[in-house]
Amino acid sequence: MKNFIILLLFCVLFPAFTSRAESFVIGNSRFTFYSDNVVRMEAVREGAFLDEPTLFAYNRQIDYKGARLVDKGNNRYELSTPAMRVEYYNDGFPFGQTNLAVYFKMKGEEKERRWYIASTQRRNLKGALATLDDVSGAVPRDEGLISRDGWYLINDTNKDYLKDGWLCRRDKNHIQDFYLFVYGNDYKAALKSLAQVSGKTPMTRKYIHGAWYCRWWNYTDDDYRQIAAGYKEHDFPLDILVFDMGWHTQNATIGTGHAGNRGWTGYSWNRKLIPDPAALIQEFKDDNIYVALNEHPHDGLRPHEDAYPEFMKALSLPENAETPLFDAGDRRYMDAFLKYAHGESDSMGVAFWWLDWQQDYLYPIVRGTDTKHLAWLNHLFYEYSKQGNLRGAGFSRWAGWGSHRYPIQFSGDAAGNWDVLRFEIDLTTTSGNAGCFFWAHDVGGFYGGKDAELYVRWTQFAMLNSSLRIHSVYDEKLDRRPWLWGDEAEQAMRKVYHERAKLMPYIYSSVRQCHTDMLPLNRGMYIEYPDSDEAYKHPYQFLFGDLMLAAPVIRPQKSDSLNKEEPIWLPDGDEWYHYFTGKHYAGGQNVVMETSPLDEFPFFVKGGYPLPMQPYTQRMASAPLTTLTVRCYPAADADHSYTLYEDDGLTMDYEQGKYATTRLRYQSDGGKTTVTVYPAEGSYNGQVRKRAYRIELPAVAANTAVSVNGKRTKAVFDKSLNGIVVNVPAKDIRQAVRVTF
Repeated sequence: MKNFIILLLFCVLFPAFTSRAESFVIGNSRFTFYSDNVVRMEAVREGAFLDEPTLFAYNRQIDYKGARLVDKGNNRYELSTPAMRVEYYNDGFPFGQTNLAVYFKMKGEEKERRWYIASTQRRNLKGALATLDDVSGAVPRDEGLISRDGWYLINDTNKDYLKDGWLCRRDKNHIQDFYLFVYGNDYKAALKSLAQVSGKTPMTRKYIHGAWYCRWWNYTDDDYRQIAAGYKEHDFPLDILVFDMGWHTQNATIGTGHAGNRGWTGYSWNRKLIPDPAALIQEFKDDNIYVALNEHPHDGLRPHEDAYPEFMKALSLPENAETPLFDAGDRRYMDAFLKYAHGESDSMGVAFWWLDWQQDYLYPIVRGTDTKHLAWLNHLFYEYSKQGNLRGAGFSRWAGWGSHRYPIQFSGDAAGNWDVLRFEIDLTTTSGNAGCFFWAHDVGGFYGGKDAELYVRWTQFAMLNSSLRIHSVYDEKLDRRPWLWGDEAEQAMRKVYHERAKLMPYIYSSVRQCHTDMLPLNRGMYIEYPDSDEAYKHPYQFLFGDLMLAAPVIRPQKSDSLNKEEPIWLPDGDEWYHYFTGKHYAGGQNVVMETSPLDEFPFFVKGGYPLPMQPYTQRMASAPLTTLTVRCYPAADADHSYTLYEDDGLTMDYEQGKYATTRLRYQSDGGKTTVTVYPAEGSYNGQVRKRAYRIELPAVAANTAVSVNGKRTKAVFDKSLNGIVVNVPAKDIRQAVRVTF
């Protein structure tokens, strides 16, 4: 009651403005603070402030209370948080160069910097782009949120808003809608603030991060069976089979079409190729292989489709009426379309849909709105995919701010060459600056790229990406099954696939960080080391989660370049170990590796941290974690922890707290080192109750004395690790395991 009286007196004494707990209304302007680091600034007429969400500003549930307002007299006001100071002159006009300025400090600087409405980005660290279609080298990217300028402005003015879940145009009296992010050198704060405005990146379905096979080809059901059998025969893991356009009939006689063909859009199974799709999908599902389908929704449902009569009935139209155009702006149309275009295949067990919307160049805008199709369809399709308590599963091109809520992204049909490989590495890293954390690239390139060395190096990059997905154009001589590229390439790629399978517990724990902290999976060095100039000089290396650093090979070994690989910066403050060779490197230096064997690449792990892994499995993203491998590269006088994250990998239950965490700790003091696996905390459906442990200790001598929970035990020397392995029999996950050596 006391607080209410104070607020009421405040409004009476200063009638030029009113306030809410998170917002300040001053005349025709409103300032809403989402965090220390971001302020929304609206200029309106007739009180037309907007409280409904947009596709970018999706979160309107604001609980920030840290802003202050001071009336400085003469219609001048100061609004502040610990990160910024907003100076506003209420002159009755929209925001301009004379009535609004924001002041902030960079870390280590005493003098304030000033932002005003005409400020431009000078040192933006780049972001993502919509597609790599037809790209054969580096191309411009959109800006990212992170900039060495210390601020970034997202202009949401005139963007459609969502009312009852559907697009609506704005009132003309809503004149300006700016979101200013002010973070100085604290890039992590910027990304967290993006989540506060736009929503968090959701948890993905775990299998998305496994191994995919995809090829544009008219395969039969037996062809797909043989492909899956080939993965098993050649000892490659497989988690997802993507059926490209050949799965559906392509005999339409009406429609706009694409590339001179009306058959791009289709939803009826081609039963000449796949007579019993339900049985085929169930067969793969029983083997923990998930099936995804390609679609181009541009022409909607047409008379040749099996579901057309029911679709027309749902629209209350006679079957012989004129075929309705695809209309993403009509709720009734889209409800019927999603139900009847997808319903039959969904009932068969199709895991998710690949939204391949390349015809957007014809009709880019949703009719009756100011929103592009791609952004809106990403939203609609993702929400549709969440049926039955499943997590959403998007697979579509990047549509800009807000698309991080609909992972994962398809990067498009790029050429296969070294220039594109280099660009994809850089792009994947900078995309995280915009919240685009999960790219599914065409490993090896969509077309071209028939060089085995290039393909191996691309696969090595994909080992440390959000998915290991291969794809290629309709070309009889281009199939990216890794055992078709010669013995040396096959062996090198098998090593990649196996190591990714082993790393899945770490990868999935890092994916969790994307959700909780908005930290990119492929992370620019500057996010962790913003104060080091060196962190900005290495576009072809990145951090993969917290503990790993990679610099994939980006040139052929026979390159004329003086240094066949880029200098690699290993930050100070940590010891680093080459993942493949075990060689130790001190931090705080640049290293140059002029060559790497075809089955290796520069890939480093921090010493003194526990790295969660698993034994190799052909179903890397669905096999239960009955044996937890904890690998610890040595470091002197270290005490570091890492948290293993687990959940059911499929449902929304994680939002209700149904998940588990296991703290892993490495302690080194003098001549004694202890690795501790603490009791698991939390639970979820399908959680294993007991598990064995494999503690891997590279660079530890064979005769080292070892104990487990105080009892002496025998370690096994592992030549590949140049260290010892301690095997602990299965125990209840609620019991601690402590290995001392």
